[in-house]
Amino acid sequence: MSNDLNSSGDNQLLGQDDADEPQLAQTPQDAPSVLPSVSAIVSRLRFKQVALLTALDEQGSLHKAAEVMHMTQPAATKALHEMESALGVTLFDRSPRGIEATELGRCVIRYARLIQSDISNLRDELQGMLTGQGGRLSIGTIMGAAPMVTRALTRLREVQPEVSIEITEDTSARQLLLLDQGRIDLMVGRSSVSSQPQLYNYEMLRGEPMCIVTGLDHPLATAQKVRLQELMSSSWILYSSNMPMRIWIEHEFKLEGLKVPGNVIETASPFVTVTLLAQSNMVAVMPLDIAHFFAAKQMLCILPVHLKTRIEHYGIVTRKNATLSSIGKMFINILRQQN
Repeated sequence: MSNDLNSSGDNQLLGQDDADEPQLAQTPQDAPSVLPSVSAIVSRLRFKQVALLTALDEQGSLHKAAEVMHMTQPAATKALHEMESALGVTLFDRSPRGIEATELGRCVIRYARLIQSDISNLRDELQGMLTGQGGRLSIGTIMGAAPMVTRALTRLREVQPEVSIEITEDTSARQLLLLDQGRIDLMVGRSSVSSQPQLYNYEMLRGEPMCIVTGLDHPLATAQKVRLQELMSSSWILYSSNMPMRIWIEHEFKLEGLKVPGNVIETASPFVTVTLLAQSNMVAVMPLDIAHFFAAKQMLCILPVHLKTRIEHYGIVTRKNATLSSIGKMFINILRQQN
């Protein structure tokens, strides 16, 4: 017997050919603008239906999604009909490439992933409590906040040695995507890069002083004073466009009456940046705390360039209405004490 969502009424569907293309629910033109109540939705939806949504999004095919879910294709078709009926909207459209989520479908899929992630975190935390392993915490951080985050994690491990911790370092924009998907519990970065910053709780921590760095063999590595104009003949390593550090350095160029260098290498990776600096006479922008770490290891040189402005502060970012575990709350308190 297949592991279907709802065995009742499946007999009519099981007689269909799995190769038949499913006819997905269509939203009538006169569909009501008011959605069903929360209690009505909760009473009709099931966890396995939620899992089917993400499988459909990942597989792009009802047939493949049914295989992943260990269901027959007719049963998957019926489950999708039930979800669309429960929500009162069309979630997927047919296309020559298979099925594709509608705009409303993409919204529902995003929340489906959050629900699955929360269930997974619930299971992990309960398992940790039962086995005395202290639970699990997943954290995102921008590069400039990494020293602060790692110091806080060291302190957390001292008081909770059994906790399992996952750290992701990336840009604020990418970390917010992970936060939206429930793949991280919290992040240390900036919510302002989002087009909808109101979706998040933000608690400011500190500023992020920036500096200009280069390799030890750069002609100006030992200079006592360097003007930004003197570096315009060098090749630059910069963050991608529209990122806070890129916007900041472009503003610095503008204040000095300089054009943004052309033919730059764009990366957010400190390892790639340091490796490039060691192999060339390039220059780069880097958070001062990170630069001090590499400079102490004699892996780069901080150039004495006077910078006129500061980059935006970073802070603790969490999803609104999300409930943090006790470990997450403890970590945030440690961050506050360090600030």
